[in-house]
Amino acid sequence: MSGNDDLLNLADGDVLTSLQGGVLTMTMNRPDTLNALPAAMAETMEAVVREATRHAGVRVLVLRGAGKGFCSGADLDPDAPPSPATLDQGAALVIAMRRFPRPIVSVVHGPCAGIGVSIALAADLVIASEKAFFLLAFTNIGLMPDGGATALVAASIGRARAMRMALLGERVPAPVAMDWGLITHLSPVEDLETDVDALVATLASGPTVAYGVTKEAINEATVGHLHEALHRERYGQTSLMTTSDFVEGVTAFRERRSASFTGE
Repeated sequence: MSGNDDLLNLADGDVLTSLQGGVLTMTMNRPDTLNALPAAMAETMEAVVREATRHAGVRVLVLRGAGKGFCSGADLDPDAPPSPATLDQGAALVIAMRRFPRPIVSVVHGPCAGIGVSIALAADLVIASEKAFFLLAFTNIGLMPDGGATALVAASIGRARAMRMALLGERVPAPVAMDWGLITHLSPVEDLETDVDALVATLASGPTVAYGVTKEAINEATVGHLHEALHRERYGQTSLMTTSDFVEGVTAFRERRSASFTGE
């Protein structure tokens, strides 16, 4: 068994961890960017999840975002060319969460966009405040959903609604997300922390072995094709990163204007 120090020392300034009463809380800590995800941050998060998998003292993993949002998606570095590194590391994080043998709870209190949606949905339970929203805006910059979103979102809300989210890039407010089945719990803003504490306490005191077997069975039945989806997304995304539409989409995003796509 790994010691607590081994588990907690994996974190850094961009990823905060605490372990108390069997509850491991991992917080994405880049509030100035709404916790935009660079590859290094995803790598740290994956390492924490993998170490927690081997740590019998962890009964529940809680995933949160610091500041006003959960995660605004992949970090688009204005000084660097596009790279599939974040794509690959994000996929590795989602797989590690999928394989985690005990419950994971995502707490979404604000914006949740791009790969942030995949990370949130890779958890077993998603509790959101009424002011939160979910957004797959990839097509707005000439890309496609990644991080397993093509499997995770469709498994949660069905093909039609997944197509709507992915193709139109519309915000889905948390109450609508609850109605659609994208999330499992919805809380008034003022009650979110109380509701999170109650949910996590129930899981932490429950039969974790039975939880693990149950989540494995449900995941196999609903997203057993997750690896294949990630491979398709990688092929599609890396191809799209070479297009003129992607260059225009990113340029327009940085210049805060509407993109003018040519289909090339």
